[in-house]
Amino acid sequence: MIVIGSRGSQLALWQARHIAAKLSVETRIEIIKTTGDKIQDVPLALVGGKGLFTKEIEEALLDRRIDLAVHSLKDMPSDLPAGLILSAIPEREDPRDALLGAPLKEGARVGTSSLRRAVQLKAMHRNVFVETLRGNIDTRIRKLDEGQYDTIVLAAAGLRRLGWADRISELIPVDVMIPAVGQGALAIETRDDDGEAQHIACTLDHQRSRIAITAERAFLAVFGGGCQVPIGAHATVTQSNIHLRAFVSEPDGSNARRDELTGTDPVSLGRELAERLL
Repeated sequence: MIVIGSRGSQLALWQARHIAAKLSVETRIEIIKTTGDKIQDVPLALVGGKGLFTKEIEEALLDRRIDLAVHSLKDMPSDLPAGLILSAIPEREDPRDALLGAPLKEGARVGTSSLRRAVQLKAMHRNVFVETLRGNIDTRIRKLDEGQYDTIVLAAAGLRRLGWADRISELIPVDVMIPAVGQGALAIETRDDDGEAQHIACTLDHQRSRIAITAERAFLAVFGGGCQVPIGAHATVTQSNIHLRAFVSEPDGSNARRDELTGTDPVSLGRELAERLL
């Protein structure tokens, strides 16, 4: 029996069940409430960033209360706790951001909890009002339907996984709004102990997705690995090259910089592009 740790949101449970169905052993899902789940009324950048959604699950892994964890990869800091490893990155879903609701226009109220999205939205349409939007996907869509916002921005991958792709009014190209590091991908985290869970998880690894996300996470690591700074990176992989484009700015959107670079080694590529944008 492999015990899978997951957050309790509708999307997190879909992801955990999706991975469980692909494993060749009996599984059980253990729901773990994280700090990020408990704090719903404050922007994430003000309360600690990415580790808010993984810390308690990783503690359960280290304490051997669970054997394997399934995360949205974009929630993970660039550095893992000692003794843990990303045993698999399955094939990535659509990494783009999606607009729901009315098209962007002057004076629109746009909901998002992401500094990265907020800054790039203001660059697309300077006269929109970006307002904090927290909660699970169904909560965010309900707030849109209630008229609290004209438009909201969510990850396309989560909408597709939950069967809400028909609510997408526009997919934003990655060269217009650069996605979060790892957006659209899942992460399967285990103990680095050469145990059964680690071996089983490794069978789900997708090479091109791992290479792309390794480049993105190498870029993120140079900036500290959290979400206190608006930052995005997206890599594509061909047979011979990796192409990485990235974005970073001050929290208020000033000093925004974009650049892109092509190379063959994902870690070196991510670090080099980060140094250029620093």
